[in-house]
Amino acid sequence: MSPGDTLPAPGQLDRQARAVLERHWHVDGFCVPHASVYPHQWLWDSCFHAIVWCHLGEHQRAVTELRNVFRHQHDSGFVPHVQYGEDDRLADFWGCRATSSITQPPMYGHALAVLARAAGGAPGDLVERAAAAIGFLLDHRARDEASGLVTIVHPWESGADDSPRWDHWCGERFDRSRWYEVKGALLTTIVRDRHGAPLANPAFGAAPAGFNALVAFNALELAELTGDGRMRATALELAEVLARRWSGELATWIDGGPAEAGSGRIRTLDALLPLLVDPDRGQQVLDLMIDPARYGGPCGPAGMHRDETVFEPHTYWRGSSWPQLTYLSWVGAARLGSPARAALAQMLVLGATRSGFAEHWHPDTGAPLGAVPQSWSTLAAVVAADAERSG
Repeated sequence: MSPGDTLPAPGQLDRQARAVLERHWHVDGFCVPHASVYPHQWLWDSCFHAIVWCHLGEHQRAVTELRNVFRHQHDSGFVPHVQYGEDDRLADFWGCRATSSITQPPMYGHALAVLARAAGGAPGDLVERAAAAIGFLLDHRARDEASGLVTIVHPWESGADDSPRWDHWCGERFDRSRWYEVKGALLTTIVRDRHGAPLANPAFGAAPAGFNALVAFNALELAELTGDGRMRATALELAEVLARRWSGELATWIDGGPAEAGSGRIRTLDALLPLLVDPDRGQQVLDLMIDPARYGGPCGPAGMHRDETVFEPHTYWRGSSWPQLTYLSWVGAARLGSPARAALAQMLVLGATRSGFAEHWHPDTGAPLGAVPQSWSTLAAVVAADAERSG
């Protein structure tokens, strides 16, 4: 922190968070991430919004937001990552109406667990829908044969759109324009079931450590609610597979798939999310996250290890600090009882307040990047309140 920085009191941060969420509330019952840049409903954004609504005591709003997440769920359990309502301008692009045709990290398991702890339970229909959605990823989505990890069919499914871990598919050097064309082409090579749910992509087939960690973590959170022993066992098996992907030399988990020997080894923050399901390495990873010589910054862990040649702290998914990743790292620290919990909370609060609740920001200065304000940055209010309770 700079000498002039004063962190807001949790009550003040709560008021600011509520104002952002209210400003972005859509009449159909969910928050848009940003009114003009992201004017629709995104899957993992809404799950994070629900967590903040719970913190603010708005349990019904959390339920409404989550219920809308599953509004267009397929019978297979597949949940689209964007819902467009009556806006059909992208129907040809996605090959379907009203929604996208890929998914995103399944944060509904954690969101429902937070709701259950805050409200004394979660609606049974939502729990059933979330279980079906997790089941789609665990049982129907293709696995990488060599690693055993769940694959994604498109970079957008990871949430980390332009991560350098996808540079294998971009050519010798990352170029934003060329990558945009590649991403468009990758939508045409997805293998789908007869209803359009995405199962595999022979032209991509990445098996990210971070995405798999979130599948396992959310499955475990959901299994705790339902008592589903099979889901818990499958999630623990996936966590064990992930544990074998750890590289002691690089101090990161390595992706499965074609990029395993190349860009799938680049040290990114999202690739450290297996700390959520690998407690044996959790503290080591958290130490890296708060170390200013590696990932740490006053306003949050950088999105990439600072020694990577492609590190760019002001660039989309190539080094900036992302509030939802800092929050998930904080969750991991809380589960381990790590002192890094307090440091990560302070980073998130400082970054959110300095940036005006931006989509992402510079990890050292808090300079805003992307859309401002973006709803998921209100997660800062959740960690600030916990930091006060923890003393």
